[in-house]
Amino acid sequence: MSDTSRKVAVVTGGSRGIGKGCVLALAHQGYDVVFSYVSNQAAALDVENAVKSLGREAAGIQSDVSDPNAAQSLVDESMNRFGRVDVLVNNAGITRDTLMMRMKDEDWQRVIDTNLSGAFYMLRAASKVMMKQRSGSIVNITSISGIYGNPGQANYSASKAGMIGLTKSAAKELASRNITVNAVAPGFITTDMTEGFDGEKIAEHIPLKRLGTPEDIAHAVVFLVTSGNYITGQVLQVDGGLVL
Repeated sequence: MSDTSRKVAVVTGGSRGIGKGCVLALAHQGYDVVFSYVSNQAAALDVENAVKSLGREAAGIQSDVSDPNAAQSLVDESMNRFGRVDVLVNNAGITRDTLMMRMKDEDWQRVIDTNLSGAFYMLRAASKVMMKQRSGSIVNITSISGIYGNPGQANYSASKAGMIGLTKSAAKELASRNITVNAVAPGFITTDMTEGFDGEKIAEHIPLKRLGTPEDIAHAVVFLVTSGNYITGQVLQVDGGLVL
C-alpha cells in the first residue's frame, strides 16, 4: 500500500548536471528519490550516497527512457520500493549538434527519441499513478532553445519546443485530478553539455553576467513542486535574463 507519510520523486537523468541538482534539492525537501542514469554507475552511486547522507532513500536505475518499456519500469520500480510517485522531473536529454544540411537521420531521431518521446513515455507512466492518487506534480526540463531556436540545434530545439507543447496539453488533461504540469527552460547552465563553451563570452550577453548552475534550475523545480499548487501549464525561464 502507498505510504502517504512519505514523498517520492522520480528524476530522469539524475546522476549528473541538472538532474543531479534536482535529486539533491528534492532530497533536501524530504523526498525519497528514484532516478535514472545511462551508463556511469559510479556517478549514480555517488548521488545515492549523497541522498542517503541527507536521511532520505535513493535508488539509481540504469535506464534508457527513449524505450517505453524502460520508462514504465522506472515508474514501476518507484511503486515497488515506495508505493507512490508524487513528483516526476523529466530531465534526461542529449544533444547531437550540427547544421541541418549536415544532420544525419540518426542524429535527428536519437535526440527526438530521448528528449521528447522519453518525456512523453515517462509522463504517461507516472500520470497513471498520480491520477489514482489524485495528486502529483510534473516538471519538464525544456530549454530556451525550444523557445527561440538555435542554429546548429534543429533537432534539440525541436525536441524542447515539443516538450513545451506536451507540457501544456498534459496540464489541461490532468488538472481535474489535481496534477500540475509545468516546464522549466534553462538558459546556459554550467554542465557537461556546455563544457567547451566560452563561458565568459556568453556571460557578456546575459543581464546577470554569469552562466547558471544546476542548483539554479533545481531551486525552480522545487518551487514548482512545493509551492506551485495553483500553477500549471507554465514555462518558467531560468536564464539570467538572456531571453527578455
